[in-house]
Amino acid sequence: MKSFKHAGGLAMLALALLAAPAARADYAWIEADGPGARVQVGELGTPREARLVDARALAASGQKLALPAEGARWEIPAAPAGDLRFSARTVDAAGTLEYLHARSGRHDTRAVNDLELAPTRPGGSTFRLYWKGEPVSASLVRVSTAAGWQKTLRPAEDGSVSLDTPFPGLYVLVVSARMDGGAEVDGRRYAEVRHTASLSFRVGE
Repeated sequence: MKSFKHAGGLAMLALALLAAPAARADYAWIEADGPGARVQVGELGTPREARLVDARALAASGQKLALPAEGARWEIPAAPAGDLRFSARTVDAAGTLEYLHARSGRHDTRAVNDLELAPTRPGGSTFRLYWKGEPVSASLVRVSTAAGWQKTLRPAEDGSVSLDTPFPGLYVLVVSARMDGGAEVDGRRYAEVRHTASLSFRVGE
């Protein structure tokens, strides 16, 4: 069983989000693949193989979906209808512990992953960021599309971000937060811990 001790909490995450822009780091996102779905890691348009551990995928109902225990490719052969969620962890070349959270779809207004962007209404284009179910304000949210269009969103006074979707195709929203205080996982101490979350959805297709 994984052992996790964290020195930070909701306040520390909020401070990390407010103090610095989202880091340019790899993220995970979910794309439809025929009757199933594929989890990609890297950046939209330039995915790469990445070894992830403690991966889990959830259907909209909360049902756990079958995944390999460890690997570099992550396929969900038969993805049920509705929003999908994925989370895993890895350690980058610099020794930073990274938690990658991904969600596809914008129908469910709940947040399930530790760090997650959720729409304020089903199918809407205004989103709130949640840390362990509690709303926090993101400093920056990066948006990319499969067509190469990019934009940076800044939060409104209530911490939400809103997005125009002028182009058809896949949109991926990404936010990254550095956790203050480091963490200990499975007996190993990490000085730096980062959580990165994506929300992907398609428009006009």
